[in-house]
Amino acid sequence: MADWTPLRTLLAGIDSEVTLPWNDLDDLVGGLPRSAHAYAAFWKGTRSGWPGFTTSSVRVGDSVTFTRVGASPRPAAPPQVTNHPARTAGIADLILVGCAKSKLSVPAPAKDLYTSPLFRKGRRYAEAAGVAWFVLSAEHGLVSPDEMLAPYDRRLAKSESAYRQIWGARVVDQLVSEVGPLKGKNLEVHAGSAYVAPIRRLLIEFGANVLEPLDGLRLGPRLAWYGSGGLTPAMEPRVAPPGLPATDVSYLIAQLTDSAGAVTPAAFLATGGDGLRLPGLYSWWVDDEGALDLSRGLGATIAPGLIYAGLAGATRSRSGRRSKNTLWGRIKTMHLGGRHEFSTFRLSLGSVLAEARGEMEIVEQDLTAWMHEHLRLIALPVTDADTLGEVETVVLLQLDPLLNLDKVPRNPVRAQLSALRKKYGRKRRSATPSSAD
Repeated sequence: MADWTPLRTLLAGIDSEVTLPWNDLDDLVGGLPRSAHAYAAFWKGTRSGWPGFTTSSVRVGDSVTFTRVGASPRPAAPPQVTNHPARTAGIADLILVGCAKSKLSVPAPAKDLYTSPLFRKGRRYAEAAGVAWFVLSAEHGLVSPDEMLAPYDRRLAKSESAYRQIWGARVVDQLVSEVGPLKGKNLEVHAGSAYVAPIRRLLIEFGANVLEPLDGLRLGPRLAWYGSGGLTPAMEPRVAPPGLPATDVSYLIAQLTDSAGAVTPAAFLATGGDGLRLPGLYSWWVDDEGALDLSRGLGATIAPGLIYAGLAGATRSRSGRRSKNTLWGRIKTMHLGGRHEFSTFRLSLGSVLAEARGEMEIVEQDLTAWMHEHLRLIALPVTDADTLGEVETVVLLQLDPLLNLDKVPRNPVRAQLSALRKKYGRKRRSATPSSAD
């Protein structure tokens, strides 16, 4: 049962209006009731869960905007909070985002290494601002978003005072080296006090205007500050709301085609299957260089982007038996598992690449390496396995991914793909499931 006390506490500090992302609101109250997903009437008017407020905008699965009764709703715009007079003089010239304890278990660019919701929202805000931004790393100091970092355990709040002082001087020195003189620059810092305190005085001495929009806010209000402007975190499993009718594919297609949510195979595997041992849909994406490889093999121009979509774990249509397959099992074991006999997608890729390279057969190790280098994916758990097969049919007809052969119209590229699959397929896979993977 939902506990609305945290929401009431949060709203008590809001003067007029706040937009809460759907997932954050769900976490805040300990799980929204099913009626909140399924019935618009749930959100109408004032309720005991949000006394003194009404909902001025409800986007199921995305966000809810609460407006204090008697206050005028704000026009939709990126949220702005100021604790410093200079904030009104113009947008930030630089943005610094503090690192997080939660990280991937494998090396990754700094912008992808940290997996906490707060860091991801800070990253999205910084990217949307269109100005230079950096990560404040407890281990490495100032870090470019694209700099590769290995996971580490240091936490600045747990470090000795002497280390934090040295760290602060190092960060400011790195910042001056990166961007030049700081005098007159508006510098926003999105980080906790452990990160701000060692650099605030030094930045001011260098002439910077230090802006701390999240100063004094606890975690919930910090998350809410970013509002719906933050994109869905790339590494958080995207789950269709439980009350969403399976045949309403608009939500599913929006998620499957959101390139911001696509992750590398390494990042997918690093989750260990958390939140992914469920039925659902997925989409695969190829980068520019990978698209050129596919173009050479197929003899046609293949654009970078979404190239394949499929399902895992749908109830079998003929027998009505529940499948034990999951997104985690399908993608980890079949797609990335090193055997093209067990994956139609892997067979398609391997055949096209073998043709492009003039090879006699599919080289599994090379294929896996190519997938890790050039592909990204989105995995979307869906709770209703019974209608998942029907949903996939509608999704594929609308997306029309070029490397899919089932449930899509035939065309010359797919005819060439079928011919290459017959040429390079080592065995008839009569023992494998007939559903697309």
